Amino acid sequence: MSTTVSATDPTALRARLDRAREAAGAAGVDALLMAPGSDLRYLLGGSGSSFERLTCLVLPTGGAPVLVVPKLEAPGYAAVPTGELGVQIATWVDAEDPYAMVAALLGAPARVALGDVMAALHVLGLRRALPGADQVLAGPIVRELRMRKDATEIDGLRRAGAAIDRVHARMAEFLRVGRTEAAVGADIAAAIVEEGHAVAEFVIVGSGPNGASPHHSLSDRVVEAGDVVVVDIGGPIAEGYCSDSTRTYVLGEPRDADVPRTYAVLQAAQAAAVAAVRPGVPAQDVDAAARSIIADAGFGEYFIHRTGHGIGLDVHEDPYIVSGNELPLEPGMAFSVEPGIYQPGRWGARIEDIVVVTEDGVEPLNTRPHELTVLPTR
Repeated sequence: MSTTVSATDPTALRARLDRAREAAGAAGVDALLMAPGSDLRYLLGGSGSSFERLTCLVLPTGGAPVLVVPKLEAPGYAAVPTGELGVQIATWVDAEDPYAMVAALLGAPARVALGDVMAALHVLGLRRALPGADQVLAGPIVRELRMRKDATEIDGLRRAGAAIDRVHARMAEFLRVGRTEAAVGADIAAAIVEEGHAVAEFVIVGSGPNGASPHHSLSDRVVEAGDVVVVDIGGPIAEGYCSDSTRTYVLGEPRDADVPRTYAVLQAAQAAAVAAVRPGVPAQDVDAAARSIIADAGFGEYFIHRTGHGIGLDVHEDPYIVSGNELPLEPGMAFSVEPGIYQPGRWGARIEDIVVVTEDGVEPLNTRPHELTVLPTR
């Protein structure tokens, strides 16, 4: 078991635990039961991992938090400042029942909130151990805390954004005529780590017609002169905060005559969406700012996804920038702004920045040029 520990100081973590407890109480929940993952990392500074053995942070609304963890995996949490956080450690060994241990800690709760990523194996084990407790998702409670980043979190996102910008700045090293998408992607993945990330979480290199598939990954297609290429890359830095940035490139003169005009529409749409970001604006209005420009230009059917997603310890988290989301934006919210135009069988394009809502507007965390970047063909 590997436990990833963040640099967040104990005072900030203690405050998060207190806010989570208060939020759970306000939601009518007797306890939060959090499995390893990004929510646990947010609350404790360590994410851990979970397999068939239960690891669970038990956070009662009226008592001290307890980390229930297999004894053989407890050393992985040694760097978590449990003492300073007031978190007790309760270990168990094989042949003991960890679900009964959680039940003994809680007594007879009426309602418990389980982490969204808890494995069904553990959800059902806790249901058997707590038959009188309603089970609900903890996500709606915890996401309200995680959506609003503090200064330390925003600094982490800034550093992640700068690191991924440095990779895009090197794209001419990797993206060349005659190379496969897979070979280009391997070099990009190595550069993502070289430039300051803990790992390359994802690498999309969509060349030519593959660029018309927003979540195309890598293939053996050989990049050709005239190809438009979508490069979407990102990953976490050591503290866990993620980058995610897309730029679109062309190898020499674009093969299709409509590329410059179509790309200009996309660039205008992305700029308009970023400009729409400010406190109090509903999330859906940012989506509409981009979508209306693309639709008015006749490309509405080719913009087939939301304009953005929140980002932090997860690459995708709340808030989502999508039609129907009336959530008013608040300072500290961080999310992508990434409209795209995808013409099946031909080519696609996307521009993506991470932005943070400030007290009076918006701060983009990616600063690479938004123009269609022309790379040499030899």
